[in-house]
Amino acid sequence: MNLETKRCELRTLEGYDLHDVLRVYQDEQVRRYLGGPVEEALIKRLIKRWNEPKEGSFYAAVIEKRTGSFIGTVSLDLHHDQTNDEVSYQLLPEWWGKGYGKEVVSVVLQYAFQKLQLTKVVAETQAANTRSCRLLESVGMSEEATVDRFGEKQIIYAIYNNDHT
Repeated sequence: MNLETKRCELRTLEGYDLHDVLRVYQDEQVRRYLGGPVEEALIKRLIKRWNEPKEGSFYAAVIEKRTGSFIGTVSLDLHHDQTNDEVSYQLLPEWWGKGYGKEVVSVVLQYAFQKLQLTKVVAETQAANTRSCRLLESVGMSEEATVDRFGEKQIIYAIYNNDHT
């Protein structure tokens, strides 16, 4: 399953993406609000799981079209609550602040609502991650709840199919 935005291609993660996925999952800045860097062995297991997705889930490498550069990952999968579908994204720091996150999350939401016919999508982020909070609000998501998870206050954002334009 591939998706496209104006500037990005979202394509299935492959084994050859391991080096780039490691860069994302081991980057201190990227992982600051996500529990810290992840060990290589776990990342290899994640990639294997991503290549055997469940129906309705989506795991993708985000590739900048103009340069072919790997800029991060995006997914749509079951949330911690085991009820809602969650959009999640991680971009390398050199791509932050340029609108790529908003572009990528928007197209995943469009896919979730138009192709998968989901009625609701959530996203969870640390309250301290103000950039992520702003991004989620910019794509039309609203704060639905707060929870304490992973030793931090988390905000759960939600958007409903009829909210998405």
